Amino acid sequence: MQALDYPGDRKVHARPMPKSGGIAMTLGVLIPVLLWTPADNFAIALLIGAGIVVFLGLVDDFKDLGYRAKFAGQIAAALVVIVYGGVKIKSLGMLLPEGVLLPDLLAIPLTLFVIIGVTNAINLADGLDGLAGGICILSFLCIAYLAYYGGNTVIALLSVAITGAIFGFLRFNTYPATVFMGDTGSQFLGFSAITLSLGLTQGNTPLSPLLPLILLGFPVLDTVTVMCERAAKGRSLFMADKNHIHHKLIRLGLFHTEAVFTIYIIQAFLVSAAFLLRFYSEWLLLFGYIIFSGLILFGLIIADRSDFKFKRYDLLDRVIKGKLKELKEKQVFIKVFFRMACLLFIALMFFSCFLPKTIPVYLSFSAIAFGVMLLVTQLARKQWMAGALRLTIYLMVIFVIYLGEANMATWMNGQARQLYNFSFGVLALFVIFTLKLSRRTTGFKITPMDFLILFIALVVPNLPDEHIQSYHMGLLAAKIIVFFFSYDVLMPELRGRLDRFGLATIAALGVIAVRGLVF
Repeated sequence: MQALDYPGDRKVHARPMPKSGGIAMTLGVLIPVLLWTPADNFAIALLIGAGIVVFLGLVDDFKDLGYRAKFAGQIAAALVVIVYGGVKIKSLGMLLPEGVLLPDLLAIPLTLFVIIGVTNAINLADGLDGLAGGICILSFLCIAYLAYYGGNTVIALLSVAITGAIFGFLRFNTYPATVFMGDTGSQFLGFSAITLSLGLTQGNTPLSPLLPLILLGFPVLDTVTVMCERAAKGRSLFMADKNHIHHKLIRLGLFHTEAVFTIYIIQAFLVSAAFLLRFYSEWLLLFGYIIFSGLILFGLIIADRSDFKFKRYDLLDRVIKGKLKELKEKQVFIKVFFRMACLLFIALMFFSCFLPKTIPVYLSFSAIAFGVMLLVTQLARKQWMAGALRLTIYLMVIFVIYLGEANMATWMNGQARQLYNFSFGVLALFVIFTLKLSRRTTGFKITPMDFLILFIALVVPNLPDEHIQSYHMGLLAAKIIVFFFSYDVLMPELRGRLDRFGLATIAALGVIAVRGLVF
């Protein structure tokens, strides 16, 4: 049995880690897909194909199958989406003469090769905490938006469901991870990403058929590079080693999180390029990707041959970090920042309940239900209070802030609104200082996942879509993120002393209930 991933020569973790994250992800995707996604041939084929790779990945996580069995399962899964789902690479755009499509004799083998190749590329990219999940979440978000923009509801819903599952998983997989996705998760993500991107870009669509190469550009580059190096050295293509790009970045002197962050930036650049160049010539996309990849590989080769190492500057590592450590030990400012953050969090939560012009009745009844739950939990099961508060804030805050942005009360004039918005920035600042000065060794930490959240928060509001921009999605996303981030930092600092926090939340729920039922 191999339910745990044990440390080894080519591993970067130091203790055994469970590989059950992929199971949780696939189950998290399955439920919304079954409830909301129309059951057409493409969706059914994707589910069947994904089921095959998930089953074999699960078996492989517990008992090593060997590459032959893996390839057999991946071929079967790919054939399902090709034959039953109709996913075929027939168009190469301007790479072929105008109007020329590949015959099935060429299209089917090419599609089979691409699906299997990308499925394994994502699997091979799963070498650092949060790496494969972070790469894929950027790709799926772009696929989801392009599908939504093009009216492809099935692909949009499937991509959104997978994105949500990855977000939940990354909460426990960013460095230092407490769970791995294993082959179950990595093969599922790779198979789904390439199938959805091919389904989106092949057929009657103005999107370039070369977009999948850009959307999944980093894992493709990493896999091709590793395979070429192994072949050049006369080694087996399937023999694992430490020559992936993330290994090379660490050998250059980057820390684990810095290597992941660097790759996130590369993938974010490629995804942004895929969106901006979605209607451009395939020759431009191909040569642009080759040049970009060449620059990365050239830089890594030069750094390796010259034995280059990133310098750890004293200003950052000794002066700044040293001073922060000293402040942590003396607890000079932590109490002030922590108390201010708590007070401002409660004030903003309470004040936000007055901002919507009207409160729907269903939201008032929901507030009553959550209030009763908190009271019962406080009286009967105090140890459950943190979880009950988390559930309440995570569900209710989204609705209240959304209503405040979409239907704001008329008395909230320009200056008052600016002050209210500015207060979220102040809260974020207090919370960040609390996090950096805390002496806790467990709980919420700043991780590369914060870059993903920041990237999404900055990009989504600026997408060229009138429905997104009309609801001030930028401010809405930023406020919700600040609330969630603040809660995750402040709860561990309270160390179980949740009485005041709980009463403040119940009072806010009372305001929502009264406003919806009485006014």
